[in-house]
Amino acid sequence: MDLRRLRRPRWIAAAASVVVLAAAGTWTAAASDDPPPVHRADQIMAIDGVRIDTSYFTTDGTERRPAVLIGHGFGGSKNDVRQQAEDLARDGYAVLTWSARGFGKSTGKVGLNDPGAEVKDVSKLIDWLARQPQVRLDRPGDPRVGVAGASYGGAISLLAAGHDDRVDAIAPSITYWNLSDALFPNGVFKKLWAGIFVNSAGGCEKFEPQICAMYQRVAQSGVPDAQAEKMLEERSPSAVAKDIKVPTLLVQGQTDSLFPLNQADAAAKAIRANGAPVDVDWIAGGHDGGDLETSRVQSRVTHWFDRYLKDNKSAGTGPAFRVTRTLGTDTGDGETRLTGVTADTYPGLESDDHRIALAGREQDFANPAGASPPAVSALPGLGGGGLSQLSSLGVGVSLDFPGQYAAFESAPVRADLQITGSPTVTVHVKSTTDEAVLFAKLYDVGANGRQTLPSQLVEPIRVEGAKAGKDVTITLPAIDHDIEDGHRLRLVLASTDLGYASPAAPATYSVSLKSDLNVPTALSEKNAQAPLPAWVWWLPLAGAVLALILVVTGRRRTTAPAAPEPELAEVPLQITGLSKRYAKSADRYAVRDLSFRVEKGQVLGLLGPNGAGKTTTLRMLMGLIRPDGGEVRVFGHAIAPGAPVLSRVGAFVEGAGFLPHLSGRENLELYWRATGRPPEDAHLEEALEIAGLGDALSRAVRTYSQGMRQRLAIAQAMLGLPDLLILDEPTNGLDPPQIREMREVMIRYAAAGRTVIVSSHLLSEVEQSCTHLVVMDHGKLVQAGPVAEIVGSGDTLLVGTAVPVEEPLAEKVAALPGVASALTTDDGLLVRLDTDGSAARLVADLVRLEVPVESVGPHRRLEDAFLTLIGDSA
Repeated sequence: MDLRRLRRPRWIAAAASVVVLAAAGTWTAAASDDPPPVHRADQIMAIDGVRIDTSYFTTDGTERRPAVLIGHGFGGSKNDVRQQAEDLARDGYAVLTWSARGFGKSTGKVGLNDPGAEVKDVSKLIDWLARQPQVRLDRPGDPRVGVAGASYGGAISLLAAGHDDRVDAIAPSITYWNLSDALFPNGVFKKLWAGIFVNSAGGCEKFEPQICAMYQRVAQSGVPDAQAEKMLEERSPSAVAKDIKVPTLLVQGQTDSLFPLNQADAAAKAIRANGAPVDVDWIAGGHDGGDLETSRVQSRVTHWFDRYLKDNKSAGTGPAFRVTRTLGTDTGDGETRLTGVTADTYPGLESDDHRIALAGREQDFANPAGASPPAVSALPGLGGGGLSQLSSLGVGVSLDFPGQYAAFESAPVRADLQITGSPTVTVHVKSTTDEAVLFAKLYDVGANGRQTLPSQLVEPIRVEGAKAGKDVTITLPAIDHDIEDGHRLRLVLASTDLGYASPAAPATYSVSLKSDLNVPTALSEKNAQAPLPAWVWWLPLAGAVLALILVVTGRRRTTAPAAPEPELAEVPLQITGLSKRYAKSADRYAVRDLSFRVEKGQVLGLLGPNGAGKTTTLRMLMGLIRPDGGEVRVFGHAIAPGAPVLSRVGAFVEGAGFLPHLSGRENLELYWRATGRPPEDAHLEEALEIAGLGDALSRAVRTYSQGMRQRLAIAQAMLGLPDLLILDEPTNGLDPPQIREMREVMIRYAAAGRTVIVSSHLLSEVEQSCTHLVVMDHGKLVQAGPVAEIVGSGDTLLVGTAVPVEEPLAEKVAALPGVASALTTDDGLLVRLDTDGSAARLVADLVRLEVPVESVGPHRRLEDAFLTLIGDSA
């Protein structure tokens, strides 16, 4: 059966529907180094009183060819898809692009793909294509035509196929099937994305009046009404689901909180039910950022059209289902590597369910007044990788507030578990109000307690009749995520989320489990994978050979962690023979044979010129890089990446970031929740008291001075009251009063028996705040010991006096036993002792001579001692 001919065409005579008002650059060659040259004609077409800006791309030749229409994304214009249009033209298509109503140079109001406006415009453009001599016709007025586009343009391709029988194949990407469901999922208003939608179009006045009124109404109430839902559903492809009967390639993004994977799933099921071929491709990127795999996707779209528009039976359209997975960035060049896993059939979102038991009692939590502060899952519209890209690399960035969520956790999984689809679970929900709004998310919790929210996706649920209690089955966001052996799954139900509208009235929710967690595992290891780069195959073999060489030659010690040393259990830090070579160098060291020890209660200053190895030492101390020799022990435990004892270490790195609209206290609470550790372990009040921020904690961080931000950052490092606190340049950017405050913070923290290590270039400040010093140069230890010992190692003392000392009195001092010389200065006397002299004896003699002594100290400052120690390196 020819699927393109399932329905009769409903075309309208071109002369009656489209008038060409203007043309520019007609048949001019577009820039291209490769033949054949592409010609572009820009035209303004008048359609039902609206001016539509178009571009038409073809190559030389008299043969007729299939046509392709390409729609653009929301807020964009035809210029955004010019490159794809030129590429398709070179591949033998006549390509027409246009700016939708209200965008680019096109006039009219934005109608969100209104069937009576934007969709009708596409039919008029198809009428125009039917008149072009380059375009292949299936019958008069009926061109062979496909439609492609992403986001807003993807939806118009689906709608065009449902409203116009002449469309023969479509390739929509990262788009919606039901716009009401996308913006009002489960009856909850997706306020952040809706606001981005409106503003990216240029404001509410750019829309049709009824859409603007609908948005303002819902944005004010926070609750979508039946009229709003009906309006968006009528403008959605789902409204014409039964009429979309053409070959469809659905490309959907995994990192997409706007149009998640369930939108493509609904489209695939509906179109396949009509008997049309449907392939589904889950790409790495989406509206929240990540890799959109543009080159691969456009190549697949071309092959799709080759098969279904050119009737090229040999054209490979790809697998029925493909999902992109991230291999990580540990590839030598910092670039993320992607691979594809495929299946011969599309499995849907709930195939091969695997049951996982969750544990947790019934839990009460609050919906705060005004739904503030809100939890954070995604930050819509950031793009460029965003939070979702971090989560794909195993970095946990989702934040939940204590007392505003319930959590249920599984036991560690016993083998790697590949989730592909939407997990489901049934819970019992009860509220002190008639309705409850919950936000469900499924975390991957590592062995170290760090939790990651796959693709930063959250599922909102509105529960009506919650006051009497109600069982609710939750379908969580569709993901493709590997749960590693030993990891746990944590179901969190939160009362707020930054991206959504929540009830403003305070309420208490109670949630309990009613079922196990069901996770789909359709693409487990039994499924075939797409071809991988050659290095994936030879790398394991090369690794095995290398490991054998290392074992035989004994050039690397075992990776098994060293056993704790009980005698060091009370020693905060001991570094022994620590070495780290520069990359690609066998004999150049960043740190070499470094050894020192730090005791409880000390404030240790780590000093050295640039390139001395201070930063490398701190990174090895924090387990961020591995040493090439020696070891670091914290409280007797050897340090390695992820070592449990690192939970006793807090660190501040210059440039800590905070959410500016939240208060200082809220920022600290968010940070602690991200660690996955219990709230009671934070010791928040103690850390805040030491930091001394006072009433500023309740103010938004954007109002903070630089000094207050620095103290807040150190308070963040002190959360949990770590026994060992590491501060890297904590006084950078501070004025003298702020530096003094920072000094007091460090001294107060160590006063309770904890230990502070501070790396700073302000020697005078180190001299006043530190009890001990470690001086490094060229990666080696120069000197270590108490500050007074290092600074006061000279034999010259400065005697400060209340009034200037007269010369005769200075001569009497010079004649004292144990004194080699005495000279007057503006501040008093400069006294050099001989081998028999001592400071104590000198002070007694000065008092006897009635010298008005105010102070006695070593003449050398730390700066003098430092310069003496490191010489020319300074």
